Amino acid sequence: MTVAVRIKDLDDPTFDPFTTLNQVQGFVDVIDPYPTIHALHLKGTVLKGDMRREFGLQPFPFWADYPSWMVFGYDTVAQVFSDPDSFSSTIWQDFFLDCFGESITAMDAPEHPRYRRLFQKAFLPQTVASWGKTLVPRIINELIDGFATRGHAELVSEFTGVYPFKVVYDQLHLPARDRAVFHKLAIALVCIMVDPPHAGEAFRKLGEYFSGLIHERRQAIESGTLTAGDDLISLLAIAEVDGERLPDQITVSFLRQLMTAAGDNTYRSSSVLLAGLLSNPEQLEAVRRDRTLIPQAIEEALRWDGPITFGTRLTTRDVVLDGVKIPARSKLDVVQSSASRDPARYENPDDFNIFRKIERHAAFGNGPHVCIGQHLARLEMSSALNGLLDRLPNLRPDPAKPAPQVVGLSGRAPAAIHVLFDA
Repeated sequence: MTVAVRIKDLDDPTFDPFTTLNQVQGFVDVIDPYPTIHALHLKGTVLKGDMRREFGLQPFPFWADYPSWMVFGYDTVAQVFSDPDSFSSTIWQDFFLDCFGESITAMDAPEHPRYRRLFQKAFLPQTVASWGKTLVPRIINELIDGFATRGHAELVSEFTGVYPFKVVYDQLHLPARDRAVFHKLAIALVCIMVDPPHAGEAFRKLGEYFSGLIHERRQAIESGTLTAGDDLISLLAIAEVDGERLPDQITVSFLRQLMTAAGDNTYRSSSVLLAGLLSNPEQLEAVRRDRTLIPQAIEEALRWDGPITFGTRLTTRDVVLDGVKIPARSKLDVVQSSASRDPARYENPDDFNIFRKIERHAAFGNGPHVCIGQHLARLEMSSALNGLLDRLPNLRPDPAKPAPQVVGLSGRAPAAIHVLFDA
């Protein structure tokens, strides 16, 4: 369909939100956080302190007034995520209201389950399956076409850092002319921790853009020129559960957040999967020969180095967590990575090993806020790995280039993945 609504770029053409976000996430300053995470975990599962400060990074200013604690270990992390009455997600409102808007990520019951049911209609199994049959493979193959005859590639800049975002563009039916600016604004939103003026500008301009698209697509549905549900925006614009429709401001907030929640996290997870396999050639060869191993390779990559190192919660009352008294209105840095690498649950947890017994990990969280798009993320990762193995015979690391290394404190990923293959 023809889209009349136009997106507006940032007024400052020199601002680079991508570099700024990497700096915020410790992409430059932190190489491997796990020795420090393990050392902290050895001191206890609940410690006073702030995770960013432990790595020499400035804590975020909007949480500066809260007493801060850190939570480690599989069982303790699961307890916090599974008890929203004691450990609230509303602490994220300090950040999200100016970044995304009224996001369900920052809501507790009763608002969170009510709105989540409506958003889940956009990620029903049959919808995700249809994307997996047509949309995702098409985008993956189009990207591989760009380097398949060359014999070498850098898979982050040419593939993993591109395809999840293209999936989002197509899910939203964004016109090609708007995509680069949309991506830039979506990343600028998350820079609010260090650059509120640019983030605020991105917040306003994306809000105007998505509000216009929702109105435009509702009109197209009513006039019969668009089938409801053909794209994610029209699906959310008319989604109902028990006669209730999503308020537009909640839909706009979800769409603002989609690029980082779906695109950015999937790019990082896919990059980690490839880095793990390419660094363990015998496991890569096993997957190449037996594609039924791909699901367990994906779960191992998510466990080994998931896209989110730690989440944040707020105590709603005085609590005792694993024997430690924590006062009400305290900030908790809930270290998901320590849960997924807990030696009490996983043997040799720092090793990437697709043959280990599959245990539930903490990469997508758990409890009522478990990632709503986790099944789509797994589908995209599987399609990407299958596509690369199908199209790039003898895929292997390029020995003349640095080996892929996953870096960063949060939002971890390799900066580059240099490979060779038989053209």
